[in-house]
Amino acid sequence: MSNLKELTWEHHKNAERQEFVKELMSGDISKKRYATLLFNLHPCYNILETFARLYDLLDVRLAPSIHADYHELWNETEEYQPPLLPVVREYMDHIVSIQEDPDKLMAHLYVRHMGDLSGGQMIAKKVPGSGTMYKFNEDVKVLKEKIRARLDDSMAEEAKIAFTFATKLFKQMMEIENGSKQKH
Repeated sequence: MSNLKELTWEHHKNAERQEFVKELMSGDISKKRYATLLFNLHPCYNILETFARLYDLLDVRLAPSIHADYHELWNETEEYQPPLLPVVREYMDHIVSIQEDPDKLMAHLYVRHMGDLSGGQMIAKKVPGSGTMYKFNEDVKVLKEKIRARLDDSMAEEAKIAFTFATKLFKQMMEIENGSKQKH
C-alpha cells in the first residue's frame, strides 16, 4: 500500500487552505464565477485524460462533464468568454512534458480524480448547476480503490507538483475576480 497521501499531505492541505476553496465550499459562489473555474479546469483535465488513456491508467473521463457543466452555466450570449488563467497553459505544457511517463501522469490523476471523488462530493452540493463532473458511472469507493491500486510512493514528487498547480489555479481565481461574487 502506498503512503502517497501522507507524503503529499502538506501540499494537499496548502491547496485546501486557499480562499477560493473556502468560497467554493461556502455555497455562495456565483454561476459566472463557477463557470470560470470550469472553463479553466476543462483543458487541464482534457489533456491529462487524453494522455492517461494511452496507458490505460484509468477509465474515467471528467473533461466532457466539466465541459457540459460549463455550458450549462455560461450564458452563450455573453460578449466574452471567461479568462483563461496563465496556470492553465503552464499545466498543459507540463503534462505534455511528462506525456511519456505513465507514473507521473498517474500522480496527476491521483490528485485530480481523488479530489473529485472525495471533496468533490461535498462541493457538488454547494455549486450552481448540475455538477455532473462529480457524478461517476462507477461506485466512488470502487474508483478510489482502483486509483490506490496504481499508486506508488515514487509518485510523491509529481503529486506535489500537481497540488502546486491546483494551488496556483485557486490563487489566480481569487486574483481575477476578487470581490466579484454576485449571487446566482
